[in-house]
Amino acid sequence: MLKTISSLDFEGQKVLLRLDLNAPISNGQIQDDTRLQAALPTIKFLSENGAKVLILTHLGRPKGEIVESLRVDIIASALSKLLSKDVNKLDDCVDEVVKKQIDEMDFGDIVLLENTRFHPEEKLNDPEFSKELASLADIFVNDAFGVVHRSHASTLGVTEHLPSYAGFLLEKEIEVLSDILKAPQTPVCLIMGGAKIDTKIGVLEKFLDKADSFLIGGALANTFIAAKGFEVGTSLFQEDKVDVAKDFMSKCEATFIPVDFVVSEEISKDAVARNLLQNEATSNDKILDIGPKTIDVFLEKIASAKTIIWNGPMGLYEFDQFAKGTLAIAQAVADSDAISVVGGGDSIDAIKNFNIPLDAFTHVSTGGGAMLEFLEGKPLPALQALMS
Repeated sequence: MLKTISSLDFEGQKVLLRLDLNAPISNGQIQDDTRLQAALPTIKFLSENGAKVLILTHLGRPKGEIVESLRVDIIASALSKLLSKDVNKLDDCVDEVVKKQIDEMDFGDIVLLENTRFHPEEKLNDPEFSKELASLADIFVNDAFGVVHRSHASTLGVTEHLPSYAGFLLEKEIEVLSDILKAPQTPVCLIMGGAKIDTKIGVLEKFLDKADSFLIGGALANTFIAAKGFEVGTSLFQEDKVDVAKDFMSKCEATFIPVDFVVSEEISKDAVARNLLQNEATSNDKILDIGPKTIDVFLEKIASAKTIIWNGPMGLYEFDQFAKGTLAIAQAVADSDAISVVGGGDSIDAIKNFNIPLDAFTHVSTGGGAMLEFLEGKPLPALQALMS
C-alpha cells in the first residue's frame, strides 16, 4: 500500500519534497507550466500545515556539471507567482550554507534547492550524497511521478534515511493507472505514437489480453509498415526492430497501422506534403503523418471505446501540413465519453498547440516514461520505496 501524506501532521517539520519541475524553457521563458501546476496542491498542503518546504527538482541534462542556463531560478520565480507566496531559491542543494539558510526559515516557508543534476552523485544514487540530502529534513515526500522509475539519490537514496511518503500528484497517478490495469472499462483502445518501439512494445505486449484495438502511428508505425514489407523510404524507423513489430502483429489481429500516410521529401515549414497509400511510397519519401483513410479507421475505433490510453503523436505535428493526424486523434479522444488517459510530453505539447483544454481528458499524466513502465508492469524503484 502506498504511504501518503493526507493524514500526517507536518507542524514544525522540515520536509524534503521531490518534484518534477523539468519544464521546457526557451528564450528565458517557461513554455509549458503543466508540471508546476500539478505540483501546487502538495506544496500548499505542506506549507499551510506548518512545514518548512524544501523542494528538490532537476532541470534538463547538465550531466553532473553546473550549467548556468539550467539553474532553477526561473522555476522558483514561476512558483512564487503561482502560489502567491515567496519561493526563495538556494544556490545549491547540499552544503553548510544551505543548512544554515534552512535553519533560518520560518515554518510554512518554501525554498527551491538548486538543480540536483549539477551533482554527478545524483544519477549514481551515491550513498553519501543521499545522506547529505536527507540530513536537511525530517520527512521525505516524493511527488515526482515523472522520475519514479529512476534510481537516483533524490528519488530513491533519501528514502533509506527518512520516513518517506507520496504526495497528492503521485498518489493520483498511481490510482488512475492502477485502475486501468486492474479493471478497465471495455472496449479498451490503446493509441501509440512517437518514435521508438523499444519504449512501447512492453505496454503493447502487456495489453494483448486487455485491449480491443491497438492504433499505431507516428514514426513508431514506420517500423510496423516496414515489417509488412512496404517501402518507408527515408522515414525514421528502427530497422533492427522490424522482427519485433512483425511478431507483435502475428499475435494481435487488432493491430491497426496506417493504410495511407502523408509524405514529403524534406522536413521544413515549406515542405510539400502528399497523400499516399501504404504501397505507394518511394525510396525518397519521408512518412510524416497518418493519412485521411487511416484517420477514419482510428476515429471509428476511438468512438466505440470506453477506455482510451494515448501516448505519442501521430506525426510531425509541429508543422501544419503534418499535424492533421495528431489533431484528429486529440480532438476525438477529448470529445469521447470514454475514460481517457494521456501521457508523454509530445502528446501534451500537441494538445496545447491545438488549444484543446487538458481537462477534456480524464487524466493527463505528468510522466510519459514512468507511465509506460508502470503500465508495462515494471517495478519502479522510487515508487516501491514508498510502499508499506
